Amino acid sequence: MSYTVKQLADLAGVTARTLHYYDQIGLLHPASYGDNGYRYYGEDAVFRLQQILFFRELDFNLEEIKAFLDQPDFDLLVALQSHRQSLLQRVDRLQTLITTVDNTLQYLRGEIKMSKKDLYKGFDEEKQQQYAAEAEQRWGPTAAHSQKRWESYTPEQKNAILAENSEISQSIAAHMEKAPQSPEVQYWVGRWYKSINDHFYDCSLEVFAALGQMYVDDPRFTATYEDIRPGLAAFMQKAMAHYSAANAKK
Repeated sequence: MSYTVKQLADLAGVTARTLHYYDQIGLLHPASYGDNGYRYYGEDAVFRLQQILFFRELDFNLEEIKAFLDQPDFDLLVALQSHRQSLLQRVDRLQTLITTVDNTLQYLRGEIKMSKKDLYKGFDEEKQQQYAAEAEQRWGPTAAHSQKRWESYTPEQKNAILAENSEISQSIAAHMEKAPQSPEVQYWVGRWYKSINDHFYDCSLEVFAALGQMYVDDPRFTATYEDIRPGLAAFMQKAMAHYSAANAKK
């Protein structure tokens, strides 16, 4: 069966202009062109368009989607299983956020008691200790001071630091539609660099860039950022590498 641009657009809930653009950039080609210049899409295009929309929902950009779908070993079944897992993780994360909002509302109304730490998800104390241990293992005594500094803080100070780090990561995630080197992203990456130096250990620009690389090399650290927003770990790595290189020249 073949589909015209309008039929496929209506089927997928996209615009004809979108399909024209996907054809133009090589992301979704028609199976054939009629003598009248009309585009005709086959069954393969139906499933490829579904994949494109899945990846878009998971915040991949079109260039990344094209590179992924054009891999010689691309497997539709594996991709669908991966999408399902990612979407389930997003459901879990959203449910956690909904629960946090509901609990915070009840707390502010005086209906329940709530730990201040429960206000923040993603950068808990256990992860801070994990970061410190990993930094010490990789970079030695300079980073080893991190754990001692952390343990010296009062609960109130720890909560403030956790809140600051959560704000930084969420703000970077909110700007992922911009380039990693954009001023908005670099502002928050600079805040992250300052927070590490202010609260954990003396972090050189070289170590900061290596830390960003660790976010994509180590699945444990990657998962922390992917839970905030898919693609954030790789985005952080690029943004931190740019920040380090740019500031090393100053």
